[in-house]
Formats: sequence, structure tokens, C-alpha cells
Amino acid sequence: MSTAAATARPGQVLADLLPATRVRDIALVLGGAALTGLAAQISVPVPGSPVPVTGQTFAALLVGTTLGAGRGLLALALYALAGVAGTPWFAGGTSGVSVSFGYILGMMLASTLVGALARRGADRSVLRMAGTMLLGEAIIYAVGVPYLAYAADMSASAAIAAGLTPFLLGDALKAALAMGVTPTAWKLLKR
Repeated sequence: MSTAAATARPGQVLADLLPATRVRDIALVLGGAALTGLAAQISVPVPGSPVPVTGQTFAALLVGTTLGAGRGLLALALYALAGVAGTPWFAGGTSGVSVSFGYILGMMLASTLVGALARRGADRSVLRMAGTMLLGEAIIYAVGVPYLAYAADMSASAAIAAGLTPFLLGDALKAALAMGVTPTAWKLLKR
């Protein structure tokens, strides 16, 4: 059994296995924001939608589950603030507030929720991670789709058609990938 696994306790997330220092927490928050910015560069336009398919949702959910609620929220808030301030790391190298900014706000909330659930052990098994990822995705859409409707002056049905329906399969695949990452990491640490 590794030293990290020997010291793992209930209420911890993967990041807590690193030696606790303020520098660690700052590095984790910066790293979570950077990971999200890098994942946003995986951007594929969706015909008929102002919102592209990106790797952001995967990163936001992974950041939340591995860093925990507080650091996850800080990482996504830093990502959002830096992007609004002009850092070109939103989807496709853009910055500022666009019609898809609601999804970024939703990612902040989702990262916080999945991080809180991970502290309660939701990151230890694939089945629990499935439910956690579904809740995280639901929060992203619950904020993103109404924001899209408002910002793009769309009806609710048009916003659902442009900002939800085309993304369900891809997000299910991203959630499945995220579901496998943290439980696998915990299993590897127990060896």
C-alpha cells in the first residue's frame, strides 16, 4: 500500500493527499483554471448553435471532484474572471462575455457541487461518480440554457434545441470519462 493510500481518510479528495500547504492550494487552483482553459481549446462548432462542443465541462467536473468544492470553485472562478478580463482561453481562444457565458457560470456551481459530493465519497466508485456527473451536467445546463435564451434573445424551446439537445451525447461521453478517472486513481493509490 502506498503512503498516500495509507493516509487517505473519509472526507478527502485526491488533492488532499498532497502535503498541505498554502502553496499547494494556490498551485492546485491555478492548475485547475489552466486545465479548464486548455480543455476549452478543444472546440468544435455545432451547426445551428452559437455554443461549441468543448472540453470545458469535462475539465470543470474533474477539477471539482479532484480539488474539492472550495478549490474547485476558486479554480473555475479564476478561469471565468481571467477570461472576462481578456485572457483568450474560453472556447476557441476567445475571451469576454458571450451568449455561452452562462455555461461557464454553471460550471462554477457544478464544480462546487461535485467537489462537495466527492468529499462525501462520491469519487470512490464508478456508480456514485455517474450520479455525481449527471448532477454536475444538469447544473451546467440549468444555468447555461436560460442564459443562452436571454443573451441570444431566443425562446426557451430554441435555446434547448441550440444549447442542450446537440450536446447530450458528447457530454454523456465526457461524463463517462470523468467517471472512470477518479475512482481509478483511488484504486491505484490503494495498491
